[in-house]
Amino acid sequence: MTNQNDANLLSNRFRGYYPVVIDVETAGFNAQTDALLEIAAVTLKMDEQGWLQPDQTIHFHVAPFEGANLEPAALEFNGITDPFSALRGAVSEREALSEIFKLVRKGQKAAGCNRSIIVAHNATFDQSFVNAASERTKMKRVPFHPFGTFDTAALSGLALGQTVLAKACRAAGIPFDNKEAHSALYDTQRTAELFCYIVNRWKALGGWPMVPGEEAGKLTNS
Repeated sequence: MTNQNDANLLSNRFRGYYPVVIDVETAGFNAQTDALLEIAAVTLKMDEQGWLQPDQTIHFHVAPFEGANLEPAALEFNGITDPFSALRGAVSEREALSEIFKLVRKGQKAAGCNRSIIVAHNATFDQSFVNAASERTKMKRVPFHPFGTFDTAALSGLALGQTVLAKACRAAGIPFDNKEAHSALYDTQRTAELFCYIVNRWKALGGWPMVPGEEAGKLTNS
């Protein structure tokens, strides 16, 4: 039987998955045709008591890939008015992903996890752009599960009754500045705090770790 100390290890919390919070800013909604313009990632760690918390942060402005579509409405929304400006300090998709994947694989190995999984708000969107950029740049050893995610929009809808990131953060007592929103770095940091809040709240309520069969028995006898 798993003892309390072992159960607190991150590798045992999510069935061997290493959760990494991701947010992207893009030039549209189509991951195959629209440019990836910004990406940030926050890795997570767990203390000896089993409380989840943000760990390391990595962030890149990304240069549009050759032939990428740039939707004016999307650029206006995220405030990236000139994706080709040298002042952005943008790097190629390959360089951004290489550095992120390197950090993720290192953290995954240190945590004793088998594979990484993307955590994001409306996660299918962010995952689709990560997958498309990985395919375009022929990245090898992509650390993330190809389709599984933890979606904080769904989780916060369950735990907090809110699905919009700003409203969910405020419901959790996490400060959220709308003026800073739609920056990949800012949104990733707030999403990481939100995910940790939900996971830790579940733990505080006695939801994990559980003795096998205990919760089922409570539901059956209630």
